[in-house]
Amino acid sequence: MKSKFRLILTFIVIAAVCLNAAPYMAQASPEETKEKIEAAEKEKQETEQRIEDTNEDLDAANAKQLSLKQDLNALNSDLETISAHLDDLENQISVKEQEISDTQAELETARETEKTQYEAMMKRIKFMYEDSETLYLEILFQARNFSELITLSNYVDSLASYDKMKYEEYQQLRIGIEELEARLQSERVDLEVLKEEATLEKANLMAVIENTSTKVSQYGDMIDEYERMIAEEEALLAKQKEDIAALKKQYEEELRLSRLSANSVWRDISEVSFDDGDRYLLANLIYCEAGGEPYEGQVAVGSVVINRVLSPVYPQTVSGVIYQRSQFSPVGSGRLAYALSVNKATQSCYNAADEAMSGFSNVGSCVYFRTPIEGLSGIQIGHHIFY
Repeated sequence: MKSKFRLILTFIVIAAVCLNAAPYMAQASPEETKEKIEAAEKEKQETEQRIEDTNEDLDAANAKQLSLKQDLNALNSDLETISAHLDDLENQISVKEQEISDTQAELETARETEKTQYEAMMKRIKFMYEDSETLYLEILFQARNFSELITLSNYVDSLASYDKMKYEEYQQLRIGIEELEARLQSERVDLEVLKEEATLEKANLMAVIENTSTKVSQYGDMIDEYERMIAEEEALLAKQKEDIAALKKQYEEELRLSRLSANSVWRDISEVSFDDGDRYLLANLIYCEAGGEPYEGQVAVGSVVINRVLSPVYPQTVSGVIYQRSQFSPVGSGRLAYALSVNKATQSCYNAADEAMSGFSNVGSCVYFRTPIEGLSGIQIGHHIFY
């Protein structure tokens, strides 16, 4: 029968845990809730600081990206200028090459003319020197008078002088064209050098543009990440504010209950009717909350439960007090349900439950207990403060 009773009780306990499932805060009390509010406020401030810091990083990233975009616009403008300059140089080189081609054609013609003139002149000179006697005799016999003789003789001399003058003229023309070709070739080389320099400058500029574009993209990714982080932190901040508001509301309710309990008329232990299984339930709760504490600490935990049963502010039964929502951490964690399923309570825990259920209290009218925190006063027994 005893095993059957425990099994039934275990199912009841598990059902009670399921019915009371909710966000859990162990051993809720005004002091503890106040501590949680302070901790939540600190977390909220840290979140706000992270948002502020990230916003500063975001502003810096936006400013840097804007500066890079301005640099990129200037670089692209320079690239357009260099590209236009390159086009102009290529046009100049094309024109220069045509001029050189034309000059080379002229030079070839001049050289041929010079050659032809030279050959004609040399023929006449050779003729005059080799056949001079015959030539002068012909002139002598052809002349009708002395005047004609002088004229014909001057004609021969003039012809020789003309040939020499034309040869020198063609020679100078050829030299002038050669000089022009040399100058054009030099100018073309200069243009090619300028083109190479401009091409290199363009290549370097394009590398800078590519690098700057990459940085703009990287800062864009950075900005997206900062904005994502801020959105997440702002969502967290909104949740923290909601939690703080809920904690403050809970704190006010706990203060009200605490004051109400202190100012209320409590029942006498003789007025309490304990149900079957209350001793078993209370002993296992004492085990979960104070199994490693000294016996006085175990009695004190039992006394807190019974004090709540006696107070009109809390449920009027042992099970009602223990399973009241968000009051005892072993209920929410499932430790109590496990302890009940295997009866983890020691004899010391049962003795402490018996003392508390008899009406004895070694902590007066305390209805709360917890591990010590700064600023919390009360009765300290073992590792708990009762208040």
